[in-house]
Amino acid sequence: MRLLFTIARVPALLVLVPFLFSCGSYNQKIQKYYSQMEAGRFNNAFRTLDDIKFLQKPRNLFLYYAEKGRMAHLMGLYDSSNRFLNEADRIAEIRYKDAADVTKGTILNPMMQTYRGEPFERFMLHYYKALNYTYLGRTEEALVEARRISLATNDQMDQTNEKENRYSRDAFSLNLQGIIYESAGDMNNAFISYRNAVETYLTQKDSTWYGVTIPQQLKEDLLRTAHANGFTTEQERFEKMFGMTYDPSKAPEGGALVVFMESGRAPVKEEENLFFSLVKGAGGAFFFTDPTGAFNIPFDVARYNNNSTDIGDLRTFRVALPKYMVTSSTPSNGVISLNEQGYQPEMVQNINAVAIETMKERRLKDITAALTRLAIKKLAESGARAASESIAKSNSKKKDENKKEENAEAVGAAVGLLFQALALASEKADTRNWQSLPAFIEYTRIPLQKGPNKLSIGQKGYASPKVLEIEGSGGLQVRNFRF
Repeated sequence: MRLLFTIARVPALLVLVPFLFSCGSYNQKIQKYYSQMEAGRFNNAFRTLDDIKFLQKPRNLFLYYAEKGRMAHLMGLYDSSNRFLNEADRIAEIRYKDAADVTKGTILNPMMQTYRGEPFERFMLHYYKALNYTYLGRTEEALVEARRISLATNDQMDQTNEKENRYSRDAFSLNLQGIIYESAGDMNNAFISYRNAVETYLTQKDSTWYGVTIPQQLKEDLLRTAHANGFTTEQERFEKMFGMTYDPSKAPEGGALVVFMESGRAPVKEEENLFFSLVKGAGGAFFFTDPTGAFNIPFDVARYNNNSTDIGDLRTFRVALPKYMVTSSTPSNGVISLNEQGYQPEMVQNINAVAIETMKERRLKDITAALTRLAIKKLAESGARAASESIAKSNSKKKDENKKEENAEAVGAAVGLLFQALALASEKADTRNWQSLPAFIEYTRIPLQKGPNKLSIGQKGYASPKVLEIEGSGGLQVRNFRF
């Protein structure tokens, strides 16, 4: 009876599998919100976030707060926006790793683990928080965000061991940091930030950092702040490097306006399946290989195979990994004019490139983690099947040894089937990401006349540009617009 009961329970548990591990990518789970956001109905999108229970789970709260903060920013609710972004920031800053949380990610799948944001997403928190504080006129808090960009940069450099071919810093954030310092009148730190941004580009042979060539405006800002600080040697060094000569002409009476133009939608993550085989090398060591031969990843069998399972049972593995899908391929084609004079924005951040390239950089690490997870599941399946067969055989009251063996194999097969189903259902890629971010950010710096200035901003081919009045007061002002 016990045997029949065990076997009978297996189908029932299999029926529960879809409920234990729901299917669908992250983008599909939040489609209701995403549709409202894409249509520009930010109020509806803001409210819809509260209806998506998936986002209320503790492991997904970074995304809930980040999306809430972004929608509140777009609605002009800058104080509320920063309350949400600060919560997302708090989660991103948590350094300790909860053992149970890590175990869920290691044994089941990474989507069961707490999401703390991609590195570039954490930098973008500072961008929106700094803008919010600027709009609220809270200069000191904006400067705090500028300083936190330095802390975030140091942390990222530690994570990547400062390798030049890795996303060890964010050139856009360092440029933004300089703008924040300059708007607060701190020209010394503004110079240092602009120089750090320039040197980030210069670490690459073509001076291109994740899809963005060093902006002409950044070169001018660096030379201007070097001159303002009296750093003649630095000014001459960069003039020679850029092939430019700084013209210390009189600053505009009304100050200047930095305009950020955000366009497109950040790429979304989807699941990609890769297949690997576990093979034994000439020296007896085991390796995971893929059909193309591009990967040969060593696997320490002794470390995980405590049950002395026949490793020959582990053959083919399906690995579920995330990959980015671009949703916006070109920037806004924006048009800016001030007092009837046109200005051409430059690309300053390409989130498409940053997202895709940084995922490639950690590809081997992600594949290794996924294969280890799958191997552990396979070994657990083999071990459980062997153990259940042994227990069933020892508990059997049948006198016929053949019958005992037959029943034990049936129990083992049923248990193995259950483990396979659970492993198959639980294996999925982590497709979460901050999806309301723009794909591109362009910028330009515009001189202001003293008093009222008429700013017009729009896209080529689209009617009715936005028109607003900017008061030239002598300082550096910042505005951002979304298209």
